[in-house]
Amino acid sequence: MQTYKSFIHKYISLNIIEWTLFSSKHKVSHHKKGEILHHAGDIFTHLRFINYGIARAYIIDEKGKDHTWSIYFNDENAQMTNLFLVDYHSFIHQCAADIHIEILEDCELLTIGYDDVHFLYKNLKKWERFGRMMSESAYTYTHNYIVDRMTKNATQRFQEFMRDTPYLMDKVPQYHIATLLSITPQSLSRLKKRLT
Repeated sequence: MQTYKSFIHKYISLNIIEWTLFSSKHKVSHHKKGEILHHAGDIFTHLRFINYGIARAYIIDEKGKDHTWSIYFNDENAQMTNLFLVDYHSFIHQCAADIHIEILEDCELLTIGYDDVHFLYKNLKKWERFGRMMSESAYTYTHNYIVDRMTKNATQRFQEFMRDTPYLMDKVPQYHIATLLSITPQSLSRLKKRLT
């Protein structure tokens, strides 16, 4: 759990006793490429930190087409929203999720259940503060995602993707990247040729 510990310590400092309590509530799980980790309609009962690997969240529209909502990975470019596999609305309110989660590259996840999260909120004020930071990060991601789609053109969205997460271009199927950027695969191909 060293990677997770280093990440947590960027936001809150836990002493040995606090870390022991915190880590005791987590379990390690491994998942293979192609696995559907979560289906829309099910409730997110766990918060999952991605230790390594790649996954994506996606939504299926009324025509049966899927649209990538987010890509999860863990490297130096990852933000908090890339590291936790969760439909935050579903997890907070314990209601049906809107998204599916698919494993794109073999993953190791650190998992904590809803009840254990609230146990830590109650018993570790630092964890409650970390939870607030997660909420703020999730809101900011959603806000920026919507504003970007309404105000930035395809070229700008592609350039930001390449600036922030260039290594995903070689690891994630192009169709998924295109839907994440709200463009067609053909447009993505043209942008790659023109700008890279």
